[in-house]
Amino acid sequence: MRILVDGLDLSGKTSLVGSLVEEFTAHGHRAVRHRGLLAEHHPARRLLKKLPLVRQPDSAFVTSAYLLAGYVLDAALVEHDPPRPTDAVIVQDGYVDRTVAFGMAGGPYLGAALALRWPHAFAAFDVAVYLHAPIEVRRERLATRVKPDAVDIRGVEDPDFAATFTAMLVRGMGRRHRNLLVFDTSRHTSQEMAAQVVQAALGAAPPSPQAAVVPSKWGRAA
Repeated sequence: MRILVDGLDLSGKTSLVGSLVEEFTAHGHRAVRHRGLLAEHHPARRLLKKLPLVRQPDSAFVTSAYLLAGYVLDAALVEHDPPRPTDAVIVQDGYVDRTVAFGMAGGPYLGAALALRWPHAFAAFDVAVYLHAPIEVRRERLATRVKPDAVDIRGVEDPDFAATFTAMLVRGMGRRHRNLLVFDTSRHTSQEMAAQVVQAALGAAPPSPQAAVVPSKWGRAA
């Protein structure tokens, strides 16, 4: 089983990933955190690491390189070369979804636009969780970050950039996932969100109507 957690920087991804590992473990399922490409032996991994990922929103080249040499190839490889351990729930901290969203918010770049046209060219997840938070909340979180990078700062200082990023996730890349949940992290603790995600992943009863609404055919937002 693969679970994706993605969203704008300062939206609470790292906290939720940690809570999900703990929640799956509490339900008797081994879970591990994973970042980057899924295929265990991806041939372009080292080359891509040399590109300045923090500049990706400002670079059509970096965006296209990650999409084509990275994630399209990853989708072809991962079913035969999955991440380790293969007997655990993989809780993925960010994936191609954010690459496309940044490419559209910072561009739009052709590679990102084509990815939105054909999102099923990329690996899907059993449950995808997209996170967002009001700008005031993210600004407070930014103030506590020791070394914020250019993407952290831009997501707070440029509301249009942040809004486009989130829209590209929910209305675009989310179409390929089996289940999609969208949370405002200013309204829920990471433990509350983790409980709903695990519930959805394990096929238990759906989240309560008091905690979630259905904004589109692709997922629930809370």
